[in-house]
Amino acid sequence: MRLYFYRFGCLLALACFVSVAWIRSTPSDGESPAVADMQSLYARLLVAEDLGGQISRDLGNILEHLKNMSRASTITQPATTVKETIRQRMGDSGRQTLHQLSIDLYMPHLRQHPDSLVPNVVLGQGRHGVSMVLGIPTVKREKQSYLINTLNSLLYSLTPSQQQDLLIIVFVAEVDSDYVSSVAETIRKNFPTESQSGLLEVVSPSQYYYPDFSSLKETFGDSKDRVKWRTKQNLDFSFLMLYAHNKGTFYVQLEDDVVAKEDYYNAMKTFATREVSNHWLFLEFSQLGFIGKMFRTRDLPMIAEFFLMFHRDKPIDWLLDHILWVKVCNPEKEAKDCEAQKALLKQRYKPSLFQHVGLHSSLPGKLQHLKDKDFGKQTLYRPHSNPAAELNSSLKHYQQHSLTRAYKGEDFFWALTPVKGDFILFKFLQPLNVSNYMFRSGNIETSGDKFYNTTVEVLPSNALTQGREPDKHFIVIGEFKDGVAAGEIGEALQPISALRLVVHCDSDVWALLSEV
Repeated sequence: MRLYFYRFGCLLALACFVSVAWIRSTPSDGESPAVADMQSLYARLLVAEDLGGQISRDLGNILEHLKNMSRASTITQPATTVKETIRQRMGDSGRQTLHQLSIDLYMPHLRQHPDSLVPNVVLGQGRHGVSMVLGIPTVKREKQSYLINTLNSLLYSLTPSQQQDLLIIVFVAEVDSDYVSSVAETIRKNFPTESQSGLLEVVSPSQYYYPDFSSLKETFGDSKDRVKWRTKQNLDFSFLMLYAHNKGTFYVQLEDDVVAKEDYYNAMKTFATREVSNHWLFLEFSQLGFIGKMFRTRDLPMIAEFFLMFHRDKPIDWLLDHILWVKVCNPEKEAKDCEAQKALLKQRYKPSLFQHVGLHSSLPGKLQHLKDKDFGKQTLYRPHSNPAAELNSSLKHYQQHSLTRAYKGEDFFWALTPVKGDFILFKFLQPLNVSNYMFRSGNIETSGDKFYNTTVEVLPSNALTQGREPDKHFIVIGEFKDGVAAGEIGEALQPISALRLVVHCDSDVWALLSEV
């Protein structure tokens, strides 16, 4: 390009010079019309000469500019975002600018696929701006899956306002699209309301996200399978953290085989709010591994990058401790000083809010008997003061968990698998004005044992005074939804002689009443 401009300028200048020289050499003997025309042409060529000089100078400037750009391009390094690692360019001031490092510096295989870091959102409504985000990585297990029980435990006692201020992300750390879809469908089926509202999200990584694990070195006496397992766990946690970092204020790392205390949400939010002005890296709501660690979402990119930097080298809970060491430990001082400084960056909440319940680890062949001793006992039922009544049921209770003890507030009612036509009857000793009712099925430990397709029915006292057959004149006033039946009883139905629960189809699970 620059040679083209150079040659064009030279030719134009030469043409102007030759033309002027030829005109000046023409004889002028006479004022003939031809001479007058030649003089007019000569004047015009003088103007053209001036213009040619100006064009020549402009072309020279352009050529010099192109030379400068060529020199700058030899200094500038290749740019990088997802495909490239680092970019250097010359700014207007002539100073060199370094651009942000990318993940592919630690995972070079990602450069081959530009979309390898794009999450596959299988289920979700794009919720963001919440106070708290819970991250749950899950994988395909050979023995038993605990995921649904874990979600049941987390959702069990949430109030409507808490549900709106929370996001639970299930990260299916698999590249088998059929399996990922089956997990999402199972969650959608078990939690339709929470899925539709955006409270629950299901995401998975690209099929190109994971590297080739065959070249990993065996370290710390771990087998090849265990090294692969812990390396993949580092990558899973990092992906989930990066996905969640702009969706809320706090992020809590969980696992797919835990149960939560009933009031975990309020306890965590209150503690985090109290400590928000202090300098900490994470808050601990369980003493086991990485369970129940809360971070500020603004710190997640830094933490994830550290994990990715050393994802091949050590387990993730060791790496988290190393971040603390790097931040506050002085290698010239004693170890106890380091521990004291690290303790300032992690605040422990007691009692623990999460308990590990999975027996079979996600590492094939490994059994885990980990229990958090600070977790304490769960509240398995809520007692209430109920009016005197005769109780009757077609359901057979399990061990000591009888309907009578549940009605008195001494225990929960736990029955074997209900079938169509089963009932629970509360017949009051005398007609009563009952303003409202509440039945909660399942509890924090057996959250899946709920009543399904079950109605709540009342028998007005006037049905008995009019000589009607009582069994045929119960009026349906409610039903179980997501394991709970609650509502008010209208004035027109008062007073009430009896109340009953009726099962309308066979169930696949046992049934438990934790609140009557």
